[in-house]
Amino acid sequence: MSGQHFAIFDTAIGPCGIVWGARGITGVQLPMGSEDKTRKRILQRNGDVTEAPPTAEVQGAIDGILELLAGKPNDLAEVVLDLDGVPKFNRGVYDIARKIPPGKTMTYGDIAKKLGGVELSRDVGQALGRNPCPIVVPCHRVLAAGGKPGGFSANGGVVTKLKMLAIEGAVVNHTPSLFD
Repeated sequence: MSGQHFAIFDTAIGPCGIVWGARGITGVQLPMGSEDKTRKRILQRNGDVTEAPPTAEVQGAIDGILELLAGKPNDLAEVVLDLDGVPKFNRGVYDIARKIPPGKTMTYGDIAKKLGGVELSRDVGQALGRNPCPIVVPCHRVLAAGGKPGGFSANGGVVTKLKMLAIEGAVVNHTPSLFD
């Protein structure tokens, strides 16, 4: 795993991190509340990585993420990901999710049907919960049935998901309840 680097950058939703290796982006870290906490999470998740200035390709990905989080509809399609260690099913989920344009959403069931059947919805949810590259793989654009927000494993949970969707202008059927 060595030869991997990371950088922290400020966004409209807080300090994010990006991790990369020779073949592309291997991880994106959503804000953890502070730059130090974001850095700590990257080190916990990625082991032997060193902080470094972004390469031109990585800076391009950062610029795209910043644009998207500033409300510009950047689909980040040009960002090269290295998902070598990711299971094939999960990569299939991420490929479909990456085709959802900013401001639009799909449901777990929609993605499951494209992969073989609605009964795979829970597996789709689990794959998205393990998404190593949130924002670039826009798991925040995948909703539960009925357009409800569903889960979100990032710091801040569903609030962060809804904030990201609001920035993009997506419509979500969300009535807060005791169970959110």
